[in-house]
Amino acid sequence: MELNSLQQFVEIAKNKTKRRIAVAAAADEPVLEAVNNAMKLGIIDPILVGEKSKIEEICKKINFNLAGIQIIDESDPYKASVKAVSIIREGNAEILMKGLVATGPMLKAVLDKENGLRTGAALSHVAFFESPYYHKLIAVTDAAMNVAPEFEEKVDMLKNAVNVFHKLGLKNPKVAVVGAVESVNPKMEATVHAAMMTMMNKRGQIKGCIVDGPLALDNAVSKEAAEHKGIVSEVAGDADLILTPDINAGNVLYKSLNFLGGATVAAVIMGAKVPIVLTSRADSDKSKMLSIALAAAMD
Repeated sequence: MELNSLQQFVEIAKNKTKRRIAVAAAADEPVLEAVNNAMKLGIIDPILVGEKSKIEEICKKINFNLAGIQIIDESDPYKASVKAVSIIREGNAEILMKGLVATGPMLKAVLDKENGLRTGAALSHVAFFESPYYHKLIAVTDAAMNVAPEFEEKVDMLKNAVNVFHKLGLKNPKVAVVGAVESVNPKMEATVHAAMMTMMNKRGQIKGCIVDGPLALDNAVSKEAAEHKGIVSEVAGDADLILTPDINAGNVLYKSLNFLGGATVAAVIMGAKVPIVLTSRADSDKSKMLSIALAAAMD
């Protein structure tokens, strides 16, 4: 199986049990638009937590039929996040989505030691891009969560992203651990980390994927560039996943693909007990809906 289009997430989700999504601080028009569109596709049932009067006002404006939909009235964004997390913990929803609440308070509720959704792994952001300049979908981690990850956190990030591929039906994704160069340089920590992860993969310590690195970005996505530099690799030119060295590289790559590269994106946060849809304010309505579909497509 190969992932070639973000629309595949919708089709995969349609063939699975409909997912329940708890939306924290749901009184946000773009979020409610995305939820409404995903609901019309038959892939989710929402529970809306937030200021009820504002939710109803927005839904009336966008023709979102609230018949049969549970709304939990809570005007405080942090308390709404706590309530949405508790809905997940009680087994009443399988996806969490961020509405009109800052990322910090939302994650505080998720990471609460007693009442949150911790699993022991680091949380990480996984974004899938459909680009007119690449032959299939390509995922990037981490553009939003881990600022300057230590080696162990990078391994968690890799495993979280590979887990998404497995849940989507792709059993052995190709992972490019990228940096500025494709050779190991002890003065460039990212290249050392990349080589370590590659060796861990070869020895079965990281499973369910093919890892190669360090690779420069051109080698990861272009066979021609890899061949020109004499790189022999299963991953080079055919990467499914790019693991970036830090949030600066990840975020610049994310926004470059979106705003300069004509790509469309769908993204989730992994590492918690359930997928978290935490989109950027700059993401389009389509990207927000596709992010819901990505979360709903996972087993």
